[in-house]
Amino acid sequence: MITAIVLINAEVDQIPEVAQQIADLDGVTEVYSVTGTADLIAMVRVRHHDDMATVIADHLNKVPGVRSTDTHIAFRAYSKHDLEAAFSLGIE
Repeated sequence: MITAIVLINAEVDQIPEVAQQIADLDGVTEVYSVTGTADLIAMVRVRHHDDMATVIADHLNKVPGVRSTDTHIAFRAYSKHDLEAAFSLGIE
């Protein structure tokens, strides 16, 4: 599984609508409204790198109200919760 953390700047008056449209995209597992320099943070999880391009470049970036994105691909997960979930699915 490939995970990306996508920081999103959106039109201020459209943040809830933008967040919902992004949350509805295949491959997007969560969307958070946050404080700081980004308006939203989306977690994208896919099986193949090409799928990441489809989700982010072809769909997420084209949601009306998205002004810009900054994508970070995760190398490793250090959360105990995430590791326990992986082992429960039989992934080693």
